[in-house]
Amino acid sequence: MPALHFVQQGQGPVVVLSHALGCDLQMWDGVAAALQNRYTVLRYDHRGHGRSPATEGAYQMDDLADDAAAFIRLHAAGGPVHFVGLSMGGMTAQALAARHPALVRSITVANSASRYDDAGQAGWQTRISTVLGQGMEAIADGAMQRWFTPEFRADNVHGGSATVAAMRAVLVATAAAPYVAACAAVAAIDLDAGNRTIACPALVLAGSRDEATPPALSQTIADTIPDAQLASIDAAHLSAVERPDEFTRIVGAFLDAH
Repeated sequence: MPALHFVQQGQGPVVVLSHALGCDLQMWDGVAAALQNRYTVLRYDHRGHGRSPATEGAYQMDDLADDAAAFIRLHAAGGPVHFVGLSMGGMTAQALAARHPALVRSITVANSASRYDDAGQAGWQTRISTVLGQGMEAIADGAMQRWFTPEFRADNVHGGSATVAAMRAVLVATAAAPYVAACAAVAAIDLDAGNRTIACPALVLAGSRDEATPPALSQTIADTIPDAQLASIDAAHLSAVERPDEFTRIVGAFLDAH
């Protein structure tokens, strides 16, 4: 596995935060700040994202789960940890809990999916072709429209528009080849069978205005993980960025219970 860049803060039980495709660990700034008074918060950059090195060639979601497992063994004393993932991070959470159950105390799967239908996979292939042909800039504005609600993107008073600009900059700065490899790994997910074996407590968090991974996909995850809890937040795809206080309130209550 690559040596993953990470940040540690706080003290208490360990919570690991796993970010979305095209983002980096800064995505978790608000949530980490809110959790650090009660938890040791570890957040990391996926391979090929942020300051973590890329790997050559294709890989699968299982490889990202194995990255997370190695990270927990190395930096969290082997766990078990509370693992919170959003979008690609939420897919990582599902695969991690199925492949490495001893390492997780609980999982939170936010704004994510367990599989894509033919139309969803075709959308990923279109994005891959666009990036390969035109570069990252060509997909950036569309990504911001999926990631955030219109009012958040237009908010110049409370910092929404500045946050969107910062997240856009992170996306555009992501190298095209590792981004495409991550897109292919996400497009190919088939996590339902593994989800049925997950035994740890699980919270599934949907964005009521999420067009990238609509609430129906969160419902499917909750239906396949035994005894999973399902909650919703009034946000688009990057709910932890757009509504960090509400995200932390919901997730914090779940963590406190386990």
